[in-house]
Amino acid sequence: MTSNALNPTFADAMVRVTERAAVASETMVGRGDEKAADQAAVDAMRTALNEVVMKGRIVIGEGERDEAPMLFIGEEVGTGEGTEIDIALDPLEGTTLTAKAMPNALAVLAIAPRGGLLHAPDVYMDKIAVGPGYPAGVIDLDKSTIENAKAVAAAKGVEVGQLNVCVLDRPRHAKIIEDLRSLGIRISLISDGDVAGIINTTNPDTGIDLYLGSGGAPEGVLAAAALKCVGGQMQGRLTFRNDDERGRATRIGITDLDKKYDLHELCSKDAVFAATGVTNGGLLAGVKRQNGKVYTDSIVMSSFDGVVRNVKSTYPG
Repeated sequence: MTSNALNPTFADAMVRVTERAAVASETMVGRGDEKAADQAAVDAMRTALNEVVMKGRIVIGEGERDEAPMLFIGEEVGTGEGTEIDIALDPLEGTTLTAKAMPNALAVLAIAPRGGLLHAPDVYMDKIAVGPGYPAGVIDLDKSTIENAKAVAAAKGVEVGQLNVCVLDRPRHAKIIEDLRSLGIRISLISDGDVAGIINTTNPDTGIDLYLGSGGAPEGVLAAAALKCVGGQMQGRLTFRNDDERGRATRIGITDLDKKYDLHELCSKDAVFAATGVTNGGLLAGVKRQNGKVYTDSIVMSSFDGVVRNVKSTYPG
């Protein structure tokens, strides 16, 4: 008999998966080879996933079957028994960060019961996100940067200039940055890794109040799963640069190419989210090797019980 419910054993299993991917990719930190770093993470994550008792299916992965030899979209993983699970993953979010030994590289994945994660095409997505504790509807993708910033500041009970907004450092975000600067807002610009950028809104220790900008749509689904676990808010809309990208969306069944997705459409069922630091970052410490041991720092969240755990593990070297 197949179960369709998640439980705490999945949270334990998934954080072990991201730990193994992070440890494997850490061997390539600072070595300048993005492909080798990514491949190390992919190989380790796939091996770990295949040890989990589940009927797993990759819905967001390394690409289509012809582009990715492993962890491709549609690939089945797990033991083939138990719960039917959909999986969104990025074995190494921040391949460039890893290759250059820069902060905030992560191994990350999210799971939900079958059909619970939007099968997002590999295109861009406009995104806006805040963490928990705000009234419903405080952000709106159809409103301006200035309107959203003022709404978040009002809901937080602070002057708008006290906000700290995370934005991916790209030329396409020049107007967003200009508008935020006009309000005197602090901006945390990141070079890569917008999953980590969005997740930072969930943790007061990071100081990030709001995330704005466009990045990968698959990464948007991963981040939405994390926000669902803690009660945050997020909206996203797919953006297309050409007909080929529109075709990617229609081939997977998306008919409304202008749809504004809210958090519960990006992640419609209970979810587990797990991430392990590869390099040091604002959210998680990177993998450390010392005295014959390997140390990892992870976060794992589950929406069905609202539990967020920071997990520090020690492995034999």
